[in-house]
Amino acid sequence: MADEIWRWDATRTADAIARKLVSSREVVDACLARMAAVNPRLNAVTVDLGDEARQAADRADAAVARGDTLGPLHGVPVTIKENVDQAGCATTNGTVAYRDLVATTDSPVVANWKAAGAVIVGRTNTPSFSFRLDTDNALRGRTQNPWSEAHTPGGSSGGASSSVAAGITALAHGNDIAGSIRYPAYACGLAGLRPSFGRVPAFNGTATAERSMSSQMLSVQGPLARTVRDLRLGLRALAARDARDPWWVPAPLEGPPPAGPLRVAVVTAPEQLGGERLHPAVARALAQAAAWLTDAGYEIVDDTTPGFTRAAELWYAMQMPEIREFLWPAIAEHGDDGIRRAMGLMLDAFPADAGVPYMRALAERARVVRDWQRSVEQVPLVLAPVCTQPVYTRGFDVDSVERTRRFWRECLTLTAIPVLGMPALAVPTGIVDGVPIGVTVTAARFREDLCLAAGEAIEARAGLAGRLPVDPAWT
Repeated sequence: MADEIWRWDATRTADAIARKLVSSREVVDACLARMAAVNPRLNAVTVDLGDEARQAADRADAAVARGDTLGPLHGVPVTIKENVDQAGCATTNGTVAYRDLVATTDSPVVANWKAAGAVIVGRTNTPSFSFRLDTDNALRGRTQNPWSEAHTPGGSSGGASSSVAAGITALAHGNDIAGSIRYPAYACGLAGLRPSFGRVPAFNGTATAERSMSSQMLSVQGPLARTVRDLRLGLRALAARDARDPWWVPAPLEGPPPAGPLRVAVVTAPEQLGGERLHPAVARALAQAAAWLTDAGYEIVDDTTPGFTRAAELWYAMQMPEIREFLWPAIAEHGDDGIRRAMGLMLDAFPADAGVPYMRALAERARVVRDWQRSVEQVPLVLAPVCTQPVYTRGFDVDSVERTRRFWRECLTLTAIPVLGMPALAVPTGIVDGVPIGVTVTAARFREDLCLAAGEAIEARAGLAGRLPVDPAWT
């Protein structure tokens, strides 16, 4: 091949395998060789499933030879985050105490990607209990950002983002309750999609109890990739029905096309962002993305949205009492120093108001969601920051109570959008001081198609996808 197969995106790879231009075994071998070359410096993939992947690739090639009907990801290498069940693998959740918690069945996301033909080459790193925006833990160690050793790869899907950015696979699984797909995508220059609540089924048979109420409503599963078209491909497979998830909704992946130019609101005002002002580099990224959308035929309007401030406040009002009651005891007993420090600072920064305040927050969520639903009826797309600041240096979340309080305000959309249940796409716009930067595109619930189309318009003009994959930036 004139170019290395591991550089291909998933869409090109799936097409080439289906057309017999390349075998799945060739692709898997190329990705495993890339893993061997870069993962020792990145620590992104924590479980090498190369032997199983080669066997799966051979089965995929046999299916092609027989003329079988092929799934959308047939023969394509992917990774799975270590916090969802995959039969025969430990669902460690980045935690020493769970290193022997071996799943006997596949979670819906694993089952759906396998059914679509994907070949799982490894499992990726996550912070202990998957509840930090940085990826480091006592079980697996720190994951590095291939763009910069000094900067975080994001969390909690930091292993997924680092591995895709460096070319180990083109497509990776992640999940997001407070930015765990979007922030790693932002940090590593990827496209990352947080789907609507109810779009992708989820369930872990290894869990000993159901998740707390707001955690069930806020957490979703989704893909990270180097191209937006790969997100579309990955989402199509992830979104298949699974009866184990009572919240899954059989919504179409494509909604009605807009009658005219799609209207876009751009959120930059501090009062819509919890009082935070945009860093100049983030402000430039938003302005540039808006200009690119205008060039693509979108209409940028001055209409104001309801803002993200109250939605973000409700995230803490709903989550912190549940974290204190359900999650903190397990973290205190089994968590490593990093998660105990990070979560302890978070509990101090955002005190858990239980009882009546918690119940009122759950009730008020309906009003905030209603306000936003009315807003996106008039202006279907919203352009906003992933974070009001450029990518943080590693270890930023274990500094102090004040630093914790501040960075979560700066990352307001990471918590607000889960409360709203809307889809959100993080898409890169360029490089600033050697590190990626980007924006968020969000839309009405189950209109991922609008987010992805706008993301492709931005991606085509930004040109950053052409610079990926990257070699680790240090020696």
